[in-house]
Amino acid sequence: KDVQKETEPHVYLSKEEVKEKIQSYNSSVTDKLKMTLNSNGIYTGFIKVQMELCRPITVQSSPSQGSCAPSNNETAFYLPNDCVNTLHISSTNTVREVIEALLKKFFVADNPAKFALYKRCHKEDQVYVCKLSDREHPLYLRLVAGPRTEMLSFVLREHETGEVMWEAFSLPELQNFLRILDKEENEQLQILKKRYAAYRDKLEEALGGVWKPG
Repeated sequence: KDVQKETEPHVYLSKEEVKEKIQSYNSSVTDKLKMTLNSNGIYTGFIKVQMELCRPITVQSSPSQGSCAPSNNETAFYLPNDCVNTLHISSTNTVREVIEALLKKFFVADNPAKFALYKRCHKEDQVYVCKLSDREHPLYLRLVAGPRTEMLSFVLREHETGEVMWEAFSLPELQNFLRILDKEENEQLQILKKRYAAYRDKLEEALGGVWKPG
């Protein structure tokens, strides 16, 4: 069940409460991805983000170039939905910063504004997916929910805008999309040709058996 935004007030925890929650969190961790509390009250830890992207992403083959610099070394491809990335972040990092860090890690040249971070949680035997606002802090949500990903997990998706806003994509991105569609069309065409060729061979074989001269 997708919901626009849950009305959950942000609870500001004292330093002592944060310390207690981190101790409880670390005692329940099974993958060694523990949280660390610094002397200034800021804590660091890890979150896992599943990539659920319906459209192809544009990736720079040369990581030395800036994400906004025009490049001929860009390619577009579909990212598998089972791709999960682990990020080390702090309690001060916002959703927008997490999205930018994910794209930078994959050398994605697409505009970060095209993506949104969602949280998936279980409540009353139902799964809820909720888009997070840019100013929310994912590590705080992870701390409050605990380390179990079945209780809370993060998902990166494209913004749900109904119709695809093609004008938001650059010309190289659109050209890459066309190349991908042409490739997929040719692959499907070859599959259909092979299928009908196999049917034709079987029909001709059957007809040859029926009309075999005696």
